Amino acid sequence: MQEYKLFLAGEWIDTKSGTVRDDFDPSDGSVFAKVHFAGEVEIETALEKAEAAQKEWAALLPEVREAVLLKAADYLAAHMEQFAERLIHESGSAFMKTMGELEECINIFRTAAGECRRVDGKLYPADIPGQVSAFVPQPLGIVLGIAPFNYPVLLALNKVAPAIAAGNAFLLKPSSDTPVTGLMIAECLEAAGLPKGVLSVLPMSSSLAEKVISDKRVKMVAFTGSTAAGKKIAVKAAEHLTKCALEMGGKNPVIVLKDYDIDKAVTICAFSGFFHQGQICMAGSRVIVEEPVYDVFCSALKTKAEEVKLGPPENPDTIIGPLIHEEKCIFIDELIQDAVGKGAKVLTGGTHEGPYYAPTVVADVSADMRIFYEECFGPVIVVVKASDENEALALCNDNEYGLSAALLTNDLSKALSIAPQIEAGMIHINDSTVMGSRRAPFGGVKSSGMGREDSAFSIDEFTEKKWVTIQYGDRGYPV
Repeated sequence: MQEYKLFLAGEWIDTKSGTVRDDFDPSDGSVFAKVHFAGEVEIETALEKAEAAQKEWAALLPEVREAVLLKAADYLAAHMEQFAERLIHESGSAFMKTMGELEECINIFRTAAGECRRVDGKLYPADIPGQVSAFVPQPLGIVLGIAPFNYPVLLALNKVAPAIAAGNAFLLKPSSDTPVTGLMIAECLEAAGLPKGVLSVLPMSSSLAEKVISDKRVKMVAFTGSTAAGKKIAVKAAEHLTKCALEMGGKNPVIVLKDYDIDKAVTICAFSGFFHQGQICMAGSRVIVEEPVYDVFCSALKTKAEEVKLGPPENPDTIIGPLIHEEKCIFIDELIQDAVGKGAKVLTGGTHEGPYYAPTVVADVSADMRIFYEECFGPVIVVVKASDENEALALCNDNEYGLSAALLTNDLSKALSIAPQIEAGMIHINDSTVMGSRRAPFGGVKSSGMGREDSAFSIDEFTEKKWVTIQYGDRGYPV
C-alpha cells in the first residue's frame, strides 16, 4: 500500500504534529493509501518558507515562471496513466471523466504559462501636465487554496497554476476525501523545477484551515466547495479583511421550450444531470419544461436514464460510478421521499446499492418540495412543468443559487429576451449546463459564489492593482 507524505515547501516529509490517515476507495470501501495530514507545526513552517520564497519567485522574469508551468504540463502528460489510476480509485471518477479531467489539467498548466507574459498594467492619460499615470498589477503574497473532492485535480490546479503564474506563493489544502490527487500537483511542479517554498500541499483538518485563514500572512483564500462551507470561510476571511474567491454550489436549471427538438433536449439534460454521478457544481439537476411537450419529454428522459451505464469506475464504458460516500445516498433518499410525499413521481431510479446510486428522474416536482431547491450532488434530475416561457423563467430564478443555466429553444427572439433575465453567472443557449473554458470567466452569482476563474480572470483575482505616477515636469502647488 502506498504511503503519501506531506509536500512542505518543496520537501516530502513525514508529519510530526499531525496524523497519518487511511484514504478510502469509494467504489468498494477498501483502503487505497495511507496519507500524512499536517498539524500546526507543519503549517507554520509552510507559511514561513512561503513568505521568504514568494518575493524571489515574483522577481523572476515571466519567461522563467512560464517555463516551469510548461514543464509541469509535459510531466503530467507523460504520467497520465499513473495519475489516472490514482484519480479513479481515490475519487470514484469514471474512466472517461478521469481522462478528460487530466487532459484539461494539462491545458490549465499551459494556459497559466501563457498568462505569465500577460500580467501587465496600463498607462492612463494623466490628469496633471508633465505626469505619467499607470497601474501595475502585483502579486498578493501567499494564497490559501481549498479544493473539493469531485474534480480534485482540476479545481485545485485552476487555483494553483494562475496564482503562481502571477507571482504568488501557494498553500493548498486538498479535500480530505481526495488528498492524494492534490499531491499529484506537487509532483508535477517539483519535477518542473518550481523553487522550494513557493508551493506546499498539506492535507489538514477544517479546523486547522480556519486558523490558516486567520493568519495575517495569508492574503487571499480561493475556495471551491459547498455553499455552507463557503459562507463560513467568507465570514472568517471578513474578520481579517482577507480577500476571498468562492465557487460554491448550484441547483442549475435547464429550460426546455416547446419548439426545441425533444431528442436533443433529452441528450443534453442527461449529460448535464448524470455526468460524474451528478457530483458537479454545474450539474443540470432541475429541468423546467414547457407544458405542451412535458409528458413526451418525461417519457423520453426516463428511457434515456435507463440506458445510462452504472458500474465500476475503471471500466471504460461506465458513465455513472460510485458517490464519494455511501452516506450521500441516504441524503438523496430523504429528498426524494419528501418530494414523493408531496406529489412527485419517481419515473426511474431512486434506488442504490452501496455507494452506487441509480440514474434517477423525478417528475411533477414543485416549489413546495425540498428537492426543488436543494442540491442533491448525485445522479438525480427533477422535472418541473411550466405553462409558458414566462413561468419557466420565474421557476428558474426561484432559487438561492445562480451558477450555470441552460436555455433550449430554436426561437432566437425568445433566447435573446430570456437569457439576460436568468440569474446565473453562466448561461448556455442550446447546450449543457456543464461547460468550461480556459478563456471564459467561470463563476456564479447569489449563493453560488463570488469572483471568477480561468485565464486572465484568475490573474485579476490573484493580483492587486497599484497606481503609480511619475511627475517629470514642473508642477505648481497651491501651498
